[in-house]
Amino acid sequence: MKTIVDAFLGQVKKNETALALFDEERKLNRKELLLLADTIAAKIPADCKRVGIMMNHSVEMVASIFAALRIGAAYIPVEPFFPKERIRYMMKEAGVTAMITNSEYANRFPEMTSIIVDKGYEIDETAVIKADYNENDLAYILYTSGTTGKPKGVAVTNANVCHYVRAFSNEFHPHEGDIMLQHSVCSFDIFVEEVFTSLLSGAELAIPSDENRKDVKKLISFIRNHRITMLSGFPYLLQELNDQEELPVSLRLLISGGDVIRASYVTNLLGKVEIYNTYGPSETTVCASYLRCTKDNILEDGTFPIGKAVLGTKIKIMDENGTELSDGEVGELCILGDGVSNGYIGNRMEENKAFVETEDGRMYRSGDLGYYLPDGNIAFLHRKDTQIMIRGKRVEVSEVENVLVKSDYIKQAYVASKTDENNLSYMVAYIVKEKEEIKLCDITNYMSDYLTDFMIPEYFVELKKLPLNANGKVDKMALPQVFRRIAA
Repeated sequence: MKTIVDAFLGQVKKNETALALFDEERKLNRKELLLLADTIAAKIPADCKRVGIMMNHSVEMVASIFAALRIGAAYIPVEPFFPKERIRYMMKEAGVTAMITNSEYANRFPEMTSIIVDKGYEIDETAVIKADYNENDLAYILYTSGTTGKPKGVAVTNANVCHYVRAFSNEFHPHEGDIMLQHSVCSFDIFVEEVFTSLLSGAELAIPSDENRKDVKKLISFIRNHRITMLSGFPYLLQELNDQEELPVSLRLLISGGDVIRASYVTNLLGKVEIYNTYGPSETTVCASYLRCTKDNILEDGTFPIGKAVLGTKIKIMDENGTELSDGEVGELCILGDGVSNGYIGNRMEENKAFVETEDGRMYRSGDLGYYLPDGNIAFLHRKDTQIMIRGKRVEVSEVENVLVKSDYIKQAYVASKTDENNLSYMVAYIVKEKEEIKLCDITNYMSDYLTDFMIPEYFVELKKLPLNANGKVDKMALPQVFRRIAA
């Protein structure tokens, strides 16, 4: 298994009639998925090496991703509801010349070739695709929040993805009969886990409608009705499952990722189903560590450790000078192994310094702090920079601030990260307006063109001027305090 296409062709050869994936309108076996991917691939311009994917979640969306890979190209996924200018920036930086999309979004970016693929797209069995595949070729570019005010694209290879499929299989043993829920947005690395660890391992992929995805009770009915066995999501999804009276009996595995999971989120789930806490930046291809959660490995602060490095990966705890620290000493989580990606595309010299060539191989300095426990598990603490987690997604506070101060409405701005009593992060924007008559809705409407909704600060505080210290920097201690009210 050297490339994604090779791995999937192996599954087709093994059992072409086995069900591969389904949504609420269509189901495809492995051969049919391959044929649909080839049908779509035949519509992509021959010289295209970067393919945008902007589609509603469906069987056809996954087939379109495989279509891009089938011609040896990399895909760049975005949700249709992302801000228009943010999408345009991503596609331009990534060098996208063709975008696969639904007809309802076809006219959004006229500068790009649009390949329209809607639900029910017909298979053409005469489509023939010939391409050479190399494990070092990019599989996808995933955009995350960036410190410069622009999102940054993580370049992940076929070899990186195949490594992660092996690591996942080593721990969770997906097989024919298993069904993975597709719940994540396409721009987050949980989506990579959902799609490829299932389809490249013989399991099925189940895609609920947007309506069922957003309502937990309807989602649980979907899980129960389709006998889904595996679910990967944010801790808050597990918390919602924890609050339900009954868990679908088909579920054998719940994977939490993207943010800190607390024991209080899974009190009713522990002992009933396998629950895993996972950790790993997008820069290292989904997860770098796993921990099976039990009542015996809860830390004093009510959280779980992030576990031990996955197969083919090593995690070192290092100080600022690159010296590996002893157990119990707090340092930066530095990740080595086959999951470490090619870094960021574009002119990202400063940010790419996080990727270091060592005698043990390529290493990613995560910017996360933690320490080794006596049992060999790792305890995660927090970011060492301004990056925080909002609704399970990483946000660079400085990116939000940079977008804000570029507005004609704003004279000065400072965005502060805060944590509430439950240790959940939120942002407060302290602003000085250019003109008195400017309204808050003007500012937030502007921000929504460049930032997704979870990146817009929860609170705005208007000031006559920002308080500065003797060094000319914002005096954080002099800013008005804003506290999030916690419901009883």
